Amino acid sequence: MKEGNDGFVRADQIDLKSLDDQLERHLTRAWTMEKKRDEVGLKKEKQRVCREEWEIDPTKLLIKSVLARGTFGTVHRGVYDGLDVAVKLLDWGEEGHRTEAEIAALRTAFTQEVIVWHKLDHPNVTKFIGAIMGNAELNIQTDSGPISMPSNVCCVVVEYLPGGALKSYLIKNRRRKLAFKVVVQLALDLARGLSYLHSKKIVHRDVKTENMLLDRTRTVKIADFGVARVEAQNPNDMTGETGTLGYMAPEVLNGSAYNRKCDVYSFGICLWEIYCCDMPYPDLSFSEVTTAVVRQNLRPDMPRCCPSSLANVMKRCWDANPDKRPEMDEVVTMLEAIDTSKGGGMIPVDQSQGCLCFRRVRGP
Repeated sequence: MKEGNDGFVRADQIDLKSLDDQLERHLTRAWTMEKKRDEVGLKKEKQRVCREEWEIDPTKLLIKSVLARGTFGTVHRGVYDGLDVAVKLLDWGEEGHRTEAEIAALRTAFTQEVIVWHKLDHPNVTKFIGAIMGNAELNIQTDSGPISMPSNVCCVVVEYLPGGALKSYLIKNRRRKLAFKVVVQLALDLARGLSYLHSKKIVHRDVKTENMLLDRTRTVKIADFGVARVEAQNPNDMTGETGTLGYMAPEVLNGSAYNRKCDVYSFGICLWEIYCCDMPYPDLSFSEVTTAVVRQNLRPDMPRCCPSSLANVMKRCWDANPDKRPEMDEVVTMLEAIDTSKGGGMIPVDQSQGCLCFRRVRGP
């Protein structure tokens, strides 16, 4: 194409085929780029849609020092999006040491825990932040430096509670009894939390002081929903030994059908533990506890100085007959009615020595 002296192009000298080729190449590039943008956008949208409502962004999670170790994983302190959190990492074990069936079972248990936990909202239940199902690398930072973790690791992220486990708090106070007002308040927190769970048709199934955490104000919050499940309408659908020795109800120890009343029994044991700052049956083996609790109605030793109002709650909760145990909302009412203004008749708060007067109680 040649321009005239006046700057115009002569029409008879325009190469129309060349212009068509240039235009076609331009349109093809534009179409290809637009298609790629659409594909990327569709992929991101698909990922966003496929992500469960409880899944969180792993790039915002920083995992720090270990707080506790368990059979199937560890609990770390961490930070998520600027918030102090506790991170429960599910340990799949070293590669090749677990079968596909075992890993599938662990994933199912993990998913069940998340499904139960993420819908809960109560001041006496540890707040759920989110979870990661095992599809991205995690940035783990510890006091000793960074640690590489496999991309298939799963974790649950919850609020960090600086008071630690209720069990640890009780152990620290083993040599001196807690003030009666504190005993009742701790028990009320736990009772209210369990009452809320039961109102949502959720059975915790592993109620013990080790699974209860304390915040800065010593408020008890229920944690660890690893074996919790929605209560079955048919009691026969809930069987099997699920729980921790010393806290398990007779029907659970016996392998019989059970319902939410197994939590009520466990609460009764926890209430005794909160009052006594001691562990039930410390010298008995699993088989001995099972036999004694189921066949002989063995229950923890009851201190003589325990106020009758509190002892009555314990005895009703750990009744051998689940139908005779109160509902947790009734337990809340009973605890709220207890007068703590004068220490309930137990040892005065300013005395350093705890109560050592025990007598064995055989039966509910």
